Amino acid sequence: MSASRTYAIIGCGMMGREHMQNLALVPGADLIAIADPDAGSREAAAELATRLGQDVRLYSDNTEMLDQAAPDAVIIASPNFTHFDLVKPVMERGAAILLEKPMCTALSDAKALAKAAADYPGLFWVGLEYRYMPPVTRFIERLHAGEAGDIKMLAIREHRFPFLVKVGDWNRFNRNTGGTLVEKCCHFFDLMRQILRDEPVRVFASGAQDVNHLEERYDGETPDIIDNAFVMVDFAGGARAMLDLCMFAEGSQEQEEISAVGPGGKMEVMLPSGEVIWSPRDKSGPIVTHVDTPAEALAAGDHHGATYFQQRDFHEALVHGTKPLIDARDGYRSVVMGAAAQQSIATGQPVDITFEV
Repeated sequence: MSASRTYAIIGCGMMGREHMQNLALVPGADLIAIADPDAGSREAAAELATRLGQDVRLYSDNTEMLDQAAPDAVIIASPNFTHFDLVKPVMERGAAILLEKPMCTALSDAKALAKAAADYPGLFWVGLEYRYMPPVTRFIERLHAGEAGDIKMLAIREHRFPFLVKVGDWNRFNRNTGGTLVEKCCHFFDLMRQILRDEPVRVFASGAQDVNHLEERYDGETPDIIDNAFVMVDFAGGARAMLDLCMFAEGSQEQEEISAVGPGGKMEVMLPSGEVIWSPRDKSGPIVTHVDTPAEALAAGDHHGATYFQQRDFHEALVHGTKPLIDARDGYRSVVMGAAAQQSIATGQPVDITFEV
C-alpha cells in the first residue's frame, strides 16, 4: 500500500470533482481541502465528498486554504486563464503540483512557468492525461516496440460533442481558453510528440466556428471559439501528423481514433470501444485486440480512466520522490503547438515552431 499524503484541490468545477472521485480510488491519497470562489461549485463538491466519504474542508480563498490546510500536494483544476496566477502561491509553499491542462493560455506565461518549474524542488506535473487511457497506452507501447517500424504518418481524429457549460461560461471565449486548439487539443499535440518521440518544426491549420454557440450571447458578446479544424504538423525527423477535430459530431460511434503508419503496417486505436487494430502490409490482418479499462476508473470521470492512472502515478512519484512523467516542458510545448495552430488559422499561413524551453 502506498504511503499517505495529503491533497488539496483548487477549483472544484467539473474537472476538480473528477479529481475528487479519482483520488478516492488511490490508496494513500487523502483529500483534506478544496478551494473555489464559486459557492455553487463548493456546494457540489461538499455533496460529492460526503458520498465518497472524504473529510474535506471547503474554502472560498485558495491562499487561506494553503495556509490552514498545508497540503503535501495541490491539484489546480481552475479555469485555464487563472492557472498562471494560482500556481505561484503553491510553489512558494513548496507543495507538489498537478496543474491541469493547458498549463497557461498565453505563450509568455507558459514559457515563464516552464522555466520556473525547471528549478522547482518539488514535484511539478502537467495534466496531459490522454496518454494514460489504457487502450492508448497499449497502442503507444506497441508502436514503441517497433511493430509498425519507423512511423511516417500519424493521424488523430476527435469527433465529439460541443464544449460543455462551465461556471461563468468562461470557456466560450478565446481570451479565457487560449483558443480551442490550446484548450482542447493540447492533449493531442502532446500525444504526437510522445508517439513520434520527436519535435515539431511546422504547423499548418484550417478551422472555423461554423455550428456551435453562434446563437449564444454573454453580456451581449458572441462566443469566438472554433468548433472544427484540420491541423497538419511536420516533425524534425520527417514524420507528418494530422489532427481532425469536429465538435458537432456527438453521434459518432467512436469519439477518438488514432492511426500510425510505418513501413511495417498500420496500428490504430479506437475510443470508447477500446480496440487496438494491427494491419500488417502483408495483409495477414486486421488483428483486433480489445483493451479493458477497469470499471471503477471509467466511472470516476469522463476521460476513459486516464485521470485515475495519471493520479496513481502522480501519487507514486510524490511518495518516492521521483521525477514527473509529464513535466512543465511537455506542458509548455503542447501550448506552443496549439497556439501555432490558432495563429495559422488566423493568418492562413504555415507557422514555424521554435521552443525556448
